[in-house]
Amino acid sequence: MAGTETDEKLRIDKIRDGTVIDHIRAGHALEVLQILGITGKEGATISLAMNVGSSKIGRKDILKIEARVLGDDEVAKIALVAPEATINIIRETKVVKKTRVELPDVITNVVKCPNTRCITNQEREPINPRYKVVSRSPIELKCLYCWSLVSGDEIISQFTEKK
Repeated sequence: MAGTETDEKLRIDKIRDGTVIDHIRAGHALEVLQILGITGKEGATISLAMNVGSSKIGRKDILKIEARVLGDDEVAKIALVAPEATINIIRETKVVKKTRVELPDVITNVVKCPNTRCITNQEREPINPRYKVVSRSPIELKCLYCWSLVSGDEIISQFTEKK
């Protein structure tokens, strides 16, 4: 019977071991997959739900990634794209660790400065880009060397551009 409550429930199988990324801003799960370098050709089971109802943020995306635990650098990038996200580590189908991604006040060596004249972009200067978070919603960063501003869209395009 169409339209019944059971028809409207989201059904995605549990994963045995891996990572669940929940509370991704609606429409951004594909970008998170790109950040993680996941194409679907790796052979691991990936579950993706987009634009799912959420009491916390209205609409959200969810990713379930079998046999993968995220590194700190990957979590830092996800925090810039999905600052409300939660990361759940799954072992034997149980959540063994649940954390919220946290956007620090200063970010180092995650985003490239868009100012080509910035000292962080000069080959002869081994200086890592550093940014102060000037806005969390929408995300906006300020380079601590040249004061250039970087928007959330620019950050996403850096993470998702073909290398």
